[in-house]
Amino acid sequence: MEMNADAFEELVIDELDRLPDDMVEGLENIVFVVEDRPEDGSLDLLGLYDGLALTERTQYGMGELPDRIVVYRDPHLAQCDAEDELRDEIHTTLVHEIAHFYGIDDEQLHEMGWA
Repeated sequence: MEMNADAFEELVIDELDRLPDDMVEGLENIVFVVEDRPEDGSLDLLGLYDGLALTERTQYGMGELPDRIVVYRDPHLAQCDAEDELRDEIHTTLVHEIAHFYGIDDEQLHEMGWA
């Protein structure tokens, strides 16, 4: 599937807006970023949470750099054939990475059906 960076970013924003309020209300000091690929250039990783989960924080306050959730465009496009499929995959990636922010690990995500 082909899609330019601006159109992909619009889909990510749209899917962020569709997430349940109770999922996003607790997000603070976090930025969402769209990049083409992970640093290693692979197409295997769809997203990344770069930060310290809420469950691992002892003190968090002023002056802290924001955590980041990165959504990778090229891996998503490589795995999807249609826009509906792409939207679903972006949605799942966002939920997966936000879960990491809240301290939910991959094993728990598998149990919940999100990984």
